[in-house]
Amino acid sequence: WLERLFSDRDRIMTTRFYNTLTKKVEEFNPITEGEVKLYTCGPTVYNYVHLGNLRAATFYDLLRRYLKLKGFKLTHVMNLTDVDDKTIRDSQKEGKSLNDFTRFYSEAYFKDLSALQIEMPEIVPRATDEIEEMVAMIKTLMEKDLAYKTEKGDIYFKVDAFKGYGELAGIDQAKLKAGASGRTNLSDEYDKENLADFALWKAYDQADGDVYWETEIGKGRPGWHIECSAMSIKYLGETFDIHAGGNDLIFPHHTNEIAQAEGATGKKFVNYWMHNAHLIVDGRKMSKSLGNFYRLHEVLEKGYSPAAIRFEFIKTHYRSVLDFRLESLKASEQIVQKFNDFIIRMNSVDEEGPLAPEVSSSAEQARFAFENALDDDLNISQALTAVYDFMAGINKRAQITAKDATAVLGAMRFFDTILSVMRFEKEQLSSEAMSLIREREEARSAKNFKRSDEIRDKLRAMDILIEDTPKGTIWKKI
Repeated sequence: WLERLFSDRDRIMTTRFYNTLTKKVEEFNPITEGEVKLYTCGPTVYNYVHLGNLRAATFYDLLRRYLKLKGFKLTHVMNLTDVDDKTIRDSQKEGKSLNDFTRFYSEAYFKDLSALQIEMPEIVPRATDEIEEMVAMIKTLMEKDLAYKTEKGDIYFKVDAFKGYGELAGIDQAKLKAGASGRTNLSDEYDKENLADFALWKAYDQADGDVYWETEIGKGRPGWHIECSAMSIKYLGETFDIHAGGNDLIFPHHTNEIAQAEGATGKKFVNYWMHNAHLIVDGRKMSKSLGNFYRLHEVLEKGYSPAAIRFEFIKTHYRSVLDFRLESLKASEQIVQKFNDFIIRMNSVDEEGPLAPEVSSSAEQARFAFENALDDDLNISQALTAVYDFMAGINKRAQITAKDATAVLGAMRFFDTILSVMRFEKEQLSSEAMSLIREREEARSAKNFKRSDEIRDKLRAMDILIEDTPKGTIWKKI
């Protein structure tokens, strides 16, 4: 199939994404040629994030790496929600200021991203730093009669006043049930004109302690939904290319973002909406009560590598539910090890000779097939098939020269710009380990297999695995 695909290599490869707004796969055309502006929903920083959060973050990373691979200049904004009911409640429980409390969990989140090789966005705004923009947007909505203030001082968005509310989620506005706008607390219910209306601003309550802002619209704090609308417009403009998030955010959060943003600006908010599906564990919704609730450090403590966890997240298409199982994670660990063993083998090739045309052609075909698969709404399964088929073809070759190996490694590096699970650096061993390897080779030459086996076991205890090949001894760290 690679040959058939590659025969069409001169055609223009177009990027296609599933757009939640239109409910179909569409050709992607950015507003400004060669540039992409992307907004992704970050976490609420009140605790360590769970695997579901990190599955979403890995999807964002796959998307941004792909856009960069295609040559786009990328501006990626990811917010941090550092003020809401949970951050206030839990910071008070710990006796910490809201700032100290949320910065601790923000840094913990960044460490998780780093462990999984997830690139940091270009801009990471914190909600508490952007209150001025939120207040300005709320004022505009009030001036346009799309929002109102209650006697208590809360400010709500008028859902009935915004034509087209619910389009993203496929909700018929006329049939919208009162109270369906979600993520409210009891204080949201006071003096509402319509139970479907959602909070833009929450008037100060003594339960908020010292968390409040004195503003033109009153003393209080922003609602959750207004944060993303204000921050995305500030950094990306009134209309931008892609907004991504988990499918649990389609309604009400993203639905409300659209209403706020378009209500305030009168312009289309986002051209392409992309959503990843849920992560479940062992076939069930992740829950502490079920004992299947995981955070990254808990999985790492079981002995699994960050690369295997990242691969486990990536290998399932972003719009498919990911059923996370430790048995499957073991398989991902093995695949990552196969990648690295293959790279070690290529790094060890020192045979002189020309670059074989078949190797060069195979590498070029595989690169094309890999990229072409991702062009189709990030079709990772087909992309990985291209990688596996390429490796299998190279492994079948009777002879590999150093120039062949260089071409093969170039292709593997290309794949890893997206996958980011491979190790290419040549590992170094201690002088003691290298001395043992030389001694073992001498023992094998002298047919002293007992001593050879003893050294092999000693090296294994040092986490060094030895493999004897026709070309000599190959070692790797395990």
